[in-house]
Amino acid sequence: MLPAKLSNGVLASSIRGSFQKLIASSVLRQQVRRTHDVEKPIDGSCVGCGNELLQDDPFCNPKNPVKVQFSDISAAAYNIRGGVRRTPCTRSNQLSKLLGIDLFLKKEYLQATGSFKERGARYAMLRIPEFERPKGVIAASAGNHALALCHHGQQLGIPVTVVMPVFAPLMKISCCRAYGANVIVKGRNIQESKGHALQLGAEQGMRYINGYDHPDVVAGQGTIGLEILDQVNDLDAAVIPIGGGGLIAGMALALKTLRPEIKIIGVEAETCPSFQNALTKGHLVPTSCGSGSLADGLAVPTVGCNALETVKGLIDQMVTVDEQSIALAILRLIEMEKAIVEGAGAVGLAALMSGKLPELQNKRVINILSGGNIDTTVLGRIIERGLAIDGRLIRFDVLVSDRPGGVAQLTTVIAELGASIKYIFNERAWVTTDMFSVRCKIVAEARDAEHVKEIEAGLRKRYNQVNFKFI
Repeated sequence: MLPAKLSNGVLASSIRGSFQKLIASSVLRQQVRRTHDVEKPIDGSCVGCGNELLQDDPFCNPKNPVKVQFSDISAAAYNIRGGVRRTPCTRSNQLSKLLGIDLFLKKEYLQATGSFKERGARYAMLRIPEFERPKGVIAASAGNHALALCHHGQQLGIPVTVVMPVFAPLMKISCCRAYGANVIVKGRNIQESKGHALQLGAEQGMRYINGYDHPDVVAGQGTIGLEILDQVNDLDAAVIPIGGGGLIAGMALALKTLRPEIKIIGVEAETCPSFQNALTKGHLVPTSCGSGSLADGLAVPTVGCNALETVKGLIDQMVTVDEQSIALAILRLIEMEKAIVEGAGAVGLAALMSGKLPELQNKRVINILSGGNIDTTVLGRIIERGLAIDGRLIRFDVLVSDRPGGVAQLTTVIAELGASIKYIFNERAWVTTDMFSVRCKIVAEARDAEHVKEIEAGLRKRYNQVNFKFI
């Protein structure tokens, strides 16, 4: 058992010096101890895997959840080396100054398929016995887990079938097929897709790999924690996104085992606080998730039973963030870090920026940028929404003279005030003052909130009817 207080230099030396022995022993133990193998059928649905099904997932049994061990994470780190990128973990100078904390960013969006999911997917596939591999694996996913399985299935020579719901982005469907996977588009939602995948897997002998709750997947995600301790000295806290729970379960286990004093903070979207509900109740609780969230990758109605069991007692704090905070966080990452991060990967920064974690002031903090697979059309909308929230994209209307030169004079005034007109619409039919007035509805770009105040004051000096609309 490691001491609670350990200097980072000693820690790094200890990890490097004993890592091979630890791996050798854990691999040997796992050869004789398959904790998640099921010896008899499980009755009932796999509610712990986020849905209600007739067909069970034998690796995710809420009646007998698996508690992943630190040795499993160590074995995963040894096995996936060379097959998964060791992603950068760098200090953000601009965000550190903005937030008043010593902020480091773990850039998992730089993995080959754009997310941390590769770690668990590769390890789970490596753990399949040689005689079983020709049958292949199957999963239900609308995005990152599917991409990770397809990519590493191609590398390892393991056939992959993914069942994707009808709303899955065409780009991700095409990418999965480009990796040589068998892609089945079926199901109005991920629950229906999963039901079909489990049934097909049982019929054809394919192993189903849950993207957030398979024990090997949880162990694989935990390798991020080991890398962070080797990359950042004297870490005070880790801010981790939560969907189904696999990422925070693996990372919390790794970090708390080696550095118990590190504070583990989980972040969910307000639209789907399923993990917080499960922690509060002490058991799995189905949660109604709103549709259309920017953090759609975190919208898991019922979290993983194995993840919940593994992380009990390891999370120090839970927070939720709203849609506006997520949009602004994505914008800040683009502008300050030149990083394209999806909504699920930006919730940690959203929590820090929205003032939900004031106790982290002047602390050394790691934030996980878990993925960057964001649809380009959605990205454009998010940027505009972020600019509006930031007070840099504004809308207002002004009543001006409809005689020649009236609208031209307004645009000149706006230009002199330093704003740039993005859209303008002239409304005449619903003006009730007189026949020679027009209401100009304008969307314009400003520098910041203070500049908006200057623009509004300048327009009110010149025009009687000015109406500003704020988010």
